[in-house]
Amino acid sequence: MTGMRTALVTGASSGIGAATARSLAAGGAHVTLVARRRERIEALARELGGAFVAADVADRAALDAIEGDFDLVVANAGVMLPSPAEESDADDLERMLDANLIGLVNTVRAFGNRLLAAARRRPSDLIVVSSIASRIAFPSYAGYAATKAGATQFTRGVRGEWGPRGVRVTTVEPGLTRSELRDHVRPGLQEELDGMFEAIPALGAEDVGEVIAFIATRPPHVNLAHVELVPTTQA
Repeated sequence: MTGMRTALVTGASSGIGAATARSLAAGGAHVTLVARRRERIEALARELGGAFVAADVADRAALDAIEGDFDLVVANAGVMLPSPAEESDADDLERMLDANLIGLVNTVRAFGNRLLAAARRRPSDLIVVSSIASRIAFPSYAGYAATKAGATQFTRGVRGEWGPRGVRVTTVEPGLTRSELRDHVRPGLQEELDGMFEAIPALGAEDVGEVIAFIATRPPHVNLAHVELVPTTQA
């Protein structure tokens, strides 16, 4: 990675977030980990020689309180709780909105001025992890897809505002990926999802993390604005 980047990764306790933190640290970045599960990010921070903050991205005040002059923010925190549309649970939808959309808005608000300030002197990036579900309909995933579509569109708007001011803004939309998100799926749908993993050689979280690290190493005038990352056999 060119130069010493000062990075922050949300949802860093497992899956794509943890893999991204490892890839960035391997490239020489100093990484601050943010997630709700303190024990996990504390252990990962020791492994990477970085810092950690136990916080929920839905808590605006907690994010505002994080100190650091970051030039790379990876907004990865999210949750997937699918159900048929007619059976949608209000609590599940609220959790997905809080993590997938409101948490993203909070992240942008908390660190936006720092990214804009960094852009005056060095490369500065906001990388948002969304999903191909933002554009492709999957049965029983309407609520989840709506939150990810909101995240993708919000990120597109932020790029329109920040790109002319020097901040590179990227949306990464992974396809089928092995991570802890699948463990939160209700019985019945869990078996259906397991069938997809049996039929399709899925991406690993490290695959996505490596692509995110690659995005952050492009020359300052190059912005990979939208990256769709899918398993080769996922049609």
